[in-house]
Amino acid sequence: GTPTYGGYSLDIVVKDHFVLRMPSNLPLDAAAPLLCAGITTWSPMRFYGMDKPGTKVGVVGLGGLGHMAVKFGVAFGCEVTVISSSASKEKEAIEVLGAHKFLCSKDPEAMKAASESLDFIVDTASVKKDMAPYFGLLKIDGTLVVVGIAPEPLEIHAFSLIPRRKKIAGSLIGGIKETQEMLDFCGDKNIACTIEKIPMDYVNTAFERMTKSDVKYRFVIDCVTIPTADKMPEDARKH
Repeated sequence: GTPTYGGYSLDIVVKDHFVLRMPSNLPLDAAAPLLCAGITTWSPMRFYGMDKPGTKVGVVGLGGLGHMAVKFGVAFGCEVTVISSSASKEKEAIEVLGAHKFLCSKDPEAMKAASESLDFIVDTASVKKDMAPYFGLLKIDGTLVVVGIAPEPLEIHAFSLIPRRKKIAGSLIGGIKETQEMLDFCGDKNIACTIEKIPMDYVNTAFERMTKSDVKYRFVIDCVTIPTADKMPEDARKH
């Protein structure tokens, strides 16, 4: 037989009910991560009602997931606050991505001043952290949705939730129907991911950079640079 290349294939046959329609006005390279980072943030934001104009939404972390949560929140007409441990991201969050406010999570005075100011929080940061200060930012009945997966278990004190009837939830990705809804919305609003397009032979370097969070905000491989089977080295064809 012949080897299969999965996501690196040049052609694929798929059942029609698993096919998505890509808006013609979106560049394919910047639209590709919408099927990952885009739907991962779109799904909970729509499901929990973060798509209502005027809703105050906080986004923890400004990476691949976080920057899409900001873009969606702004497009929904929400008041978006980016919450990051890195104060240097404030300019990017507000001037480039359109967030309305910025909070440095390492500034206890700023966090205290913003207490009970948010209706929702989307936590995209995949690092262990003290959750109590983030719950403190939520209003009564507020909801924090986790989409970033930290290696360690979440540690939450019940008292962070009980007095103000706050909630914590999780979300993974989305189905075909809501993914198409997201793509149509992105086409209407001209929304795509912020990416860095790379050639195939840069993959190892890109991986090293990714482990250091040195990317804005998704690497996308240029498929033109992927060798076809007839141009691959003989040893590569055997694996």
